[in-house]
Amino acid sequence: MNRWFQILGILEGLSFLFLLFVAMPLKYSFELPIAVRVLGPIHGGLFLGYCALAFTLAIEQQWSVKKHLLAYAAAVFPFGTFMFERYRSTQKEKA
Repeated sequence: MNRWFQILGILEGLSFLFLLFVAMPLKYSFELPIAVRVLGPIHGGLFLGYCALAFTLAIEQQWSVKKHLLAYAAAVFPFGTFMFERYRSTQKEKA
């Protein structure tokens, strides 16, 4: 399940970055809202899946409250899921 979480984090992070840096400028600068209409729901689904899997892993692996909240916060900030995965990998090395 860790591998799925990693993959979902990458997909969620990439969809968020694409939404912010490609789709939104197309919509507001060039009046082309189609990219937001298509990518918005995809990103929303990936976001919900990421949060659900974070919750599942937090329970299953007995994450600390800090790690659990960081996982959710990571999904809200650009590049956050990538930084959280880096954090998780350093935590594995210490254990």
